[in-house]
Amino acid sequence: MGRNEDSMIFIDGDACPVKKIIMEEAERYDEKVTMVTSLSHYSEKELPKHVDVVYVDEGADSADFRLVSLLKQSDILVTQDYGLASLALPKGVHVCHHTGFEYDSYKIDMMLETRFASAKLRKAGQRTKGPKKFTDEDRQKFRMLLVKLLQNKKESLL
Repeated sequence: MGRNEDSMIFIDGDACPVKKIIMEEAERYDEKVTMVTSLSHYSEKELPKHVDVVYVDEGADSADFRLVSLLKQSDILVTQDYGLASLALPKGVHVCHHTGFEYDSYKIDMMLETRFASAKLRKAGQRTKGPKKFTDEDRQKFRMLLVKLLQNKKESLL
């Protein structure tokens, strides 16, 4: 399959634990990857040819705003940020969490409400649970989801 320049994979890169998987599968499916990350994560490490890095200022939502401006319908975005996911979904983007689930418009509202309620509790001095530990099973679930999306994309181009 030739690379489809109309769509690509984007990574919300500052805290993404599955970058290596994304790069491996993107290469296998001849897909281009763009990782958006803050300047504080600058690296001179050489990346594969199919991977570009866009650096943004360290402002709280700089990477999110840049990603939203770059995303187009049928792109794939990998992020753990519910707010960013809620902005990307209306654009027709496949938004994936690194634990192996795809965000959808039905669940995102509930996820944002839960996040807001937890923030209110923390602001009031209460403790809330943090995220679960990232596991090898999560890694495998993510790889399977990404492969499924890439295979579906390939089939739709045939």
